[in-house]
Amino acid sequence: MLNIQRFEVNPIQENCYVVSDETKEAAVIDCGAFFDEERKAVVNYIKENGLKLRHLLCTHAHFDHILGLDTLFEEFGVKPRLHPADRQIYDGMRQQVMAFFGTRYDKKMPPLGDDLSDGELIPLGNSELKVLHTPGHSPGSVMFYCESEKILFAGDTLFRMSVGRTDLQGGSWQQLMHSLHHVVALLPKDVKVFTGHGPSTTIGDETSMNPYFY
Repeated sequence: MLNIQRFEVNPIQENCYVVSDETKEAAVIDCGAFFDEERKAVVNYIKENGLKLRHLLCTHAHFDHILGLDTLFEEFGVKPRLHPADRQIYDGMRQQVMAFFGTRYDKKMPPLGDDLSDGELIPLGNSELKVLHTPGHSPGSVMFYCESEKILFAGDTLFRMSVGRTDLQGGSWQQLMHSLHHVVALLPKDVKVFTGHGPSTTIGDETSMNPYFY
């Protein structure tokens, strides 16, 4: 059974998740921890629970989802993984921060690990996470789906009764709508959705009440 610890981090209140199971293998999804106390909280949770960090996963490369990757790479030596369509956004981290906050960002981003690919199965203890490529919010946006536990980590593609914005670099409203209707809507209604910002939801609630699915 998966254990999911959520950390709400950085000024944009992004959801960072540490996912583990009884084997103590763990993955961190979207480490946007910015302030020192946020970074320490994630690291301490992993160490204090005796977890073995196997994967550092990114649903996409917008700055608020990757701010803490350098700390986890330095602490555990695990390279972050993302979809190759978001590599250019990842490489432009400094420009992203300057555009949003008008301030310099001097931390060095860690080297990337292997590209994520659509349909890839990522082993995690006694479970596995399936990569679902859902472009729209960004070209390389992905979701991580655990079919056995009916859990979905949606990044910024889907929120509770809302969806991600498409006015940032590489965003596409047409692609987002295609991802929602041809990928997300096909998942079982009882799948629990852990979003990139805000509260969790379910596929059933979203497909029945979220206006973007009509």
